[in-house]
Amino acid sequence: MRHAVYGLPPVDLAEVPGDAVQLSPLIPGAARLEDLSENSLDAATVLAPPGTVERRYVLAQVLRALGPGGRMVALAPKDRGGTRLAKELTTFGCAAADQPRRHHRICTAERPTAPAGLAEAIDEGGPRHVDNLALCTQPGIFSWDRLDPGTALLLANLPTLKGRGADFGCGLGVLSRAVLGSEAVTALTLLEIDRRAVEMARRNVADPRATILWADIRASGAVPENLDFVVTNPPFHEGGSEDQALGRAFIARAAEALRPGGALWLVANAHLPYEASLRAAFRHVAVAVQASGYRVYEARR
Repeated sequence: MRHAVYGLPPVDLAEVPGDAVQLSPLIPGAARLEDLSENSLDAATVLAPPGTVERRYVLAQVLRALGPGGRMVALAPKDRGGTRLAKELTTFGCAAADQPRRHHRICTAERPTAPAGLAEAIDEGGPRHVDNLALCTQPGIFSWDRLDPGTALLLANLPTLKGRGADFGCGLGVLSRAVLGSEAVTALTLLEIDRRAVEMARRNVADPRATILWADIRASGAVPENLDFVVTNPPFHEGGSEDQALGRAFIARAAEALRPGGALWLVANAHLPYEASLRAAFRHVAVAVQASGYRVYEARR
């Protein structure tokens, strides 16, 4: 029996033991929430995700893993699902104490003797095949049920690539599937920080040339070296807030990973000021296309 934590709750809002088991799919190396057996936890602290289906899935999985009388502290910013937490816990049969604090809502509840609706919430938030994407996916993954317009623009303008490459932030594997359509591609490394996306990409990209890694691009040693090309639609949000440093980190890692003459193909919202970072890191930078609020850049070492 042990304590688990999902995500990184603000330290001044929730006390988490130092030996708590991390369960977030966005922290490489964390344990899988789905692998916890029933009645295996004494307590859990959950920084609840903002999406309704994803949040209910996480709450239900944690309640499933808690032992009888096990205690859960669930919290979220008020404008990112916090105001719904108490009601959602009530639907599972919990009597939740709801406390507002520092723009968050903090709910404390014990696992009821007979929780209600757990299987339904787990099924709704679990992996599935989406016909319009023709891919395996799961709620909570970026653009989980539609083709992101930035990715669509990059797909429409990506040349036939060759040699060794990487897909930074591969998501479900949409870009990688297109890249691997070229027989001249000899190897492709897919890197993604979301463990759920990694698991779906392994279903979606069935190609012996592909290596799929659960990793943070920003971590030392995460990225292969001496590549011929990199493709990416980098994220620019973290924790619900815009963070342009993420895109700049992707650009810097690509510059380090590419051989001289290697190419980076990057798509980003047109308002994001990435061109200066690209020009500082690459010998040649061009906007291949701009449309629908996005830009596709080609940058060469």
